[in-house]
Amino acid sequence: MTNLVPLLRTSVQTWECDDMGHMNVQFYVAKAGEGLDVLAHEMGYGPRARRTDNTVLLPREHHIRFHREQRPGAPLTLEGGVLGRDGDTLHLYEELTNTASGAVAATVKADVILADAETRAPRALPSVFDEAVANMSTPLPEHGKARGLELGAPVTSPTLQQADDMGLVYTWQGVVKPELCDAHGFMGHRHFMGLVSDSIPNLLSQTRGDDRSSDPNIGGAALEYRFVYRSWPKRGDILTLRSGLKHVGPKTYIWAHWLFDLETGEAVATAEAVAVTLDLVARKAIPIPDAMRAHLESQLVEGIGA
Repeated sequence: MTNLVPLLRTSVQTWECDDMGHMNVQFYVAKAGEGLDVLAHEMGYGPRARRTDNTVLLPREHHIRFHREQRPGAPLTLEGGVLGRDGDTLHLYEELTNTASGAVAATVKADVILADAETRAPRALPSVFDEAVANMSTPLPEHGKARGLELGAPVTSPTLQQADDMGLVYTWQGVVKPELCDAHGFMGHRHFMGLVSDSIPNLLSQTRGDDRSSDPNIGGAALEYRFVYRSWPKRGDILTLRSGLKHVGPKTYIWAHWLFDLETGEAVATAEAVAVTLDLVARKAIPIPDAMRAHLESQLVEGIGA
């Protein structure tokens, strides 16, 4: 890739890893968010300008591919660039690599807006971005493009009642705690992914009959995610998650996850994920057994997606 600028140089901490022994998906989002702030600086709109204007850069959509798992202690480098602009929406690209091997760990495409820090109301992009878009433009590499997901128009924003009527599975529910929020009381992007990640054991127990804690040699991994952010939960809000199976292949599943505000029933975010079953000894994906595939296919839900 050319025309990418350095954003972060960091490493995988033990506390960022889950029971699969690799960096959890939410921390890829966390590093991409940190990198976004540095990329804004490189585009001429740094933290002081944002504080003066009382603004934040907000991803409205993420497409993430996880290319190689990263274990505790792995050294990481994040770079980024500008794919283009559509009105007041910036299309940005970030690429995370293992510093030692140079191998791509993850790619992140983000559709980003500027918003008021206190209200999340959209703001027009300042003129400083005009030159940055022209000078920092970079093409989306093949390895950053969607592979297992279709990135068409998002689904019409669903309601909690619709999700329950469709038979989606109740997989997570809880309160937006202060530690999940930024200085203005809004839940951070990392935690949208974190809540979905926390839901997976409940999802598998209800759809496959699995309890991951009973077999330390078998786990799972996400290969690709699409997240569409529809509103901005605040500290103290109660969120509830519904999930369903969209597709079953020889090795992969596609899950859909719909996150709602329990009080209003309105969608907070919708997501799709391509996932595999992982042999934790060989560290590779394994095929879905035929009997399990037949069981899963009986649980497919039409009309779900991100």
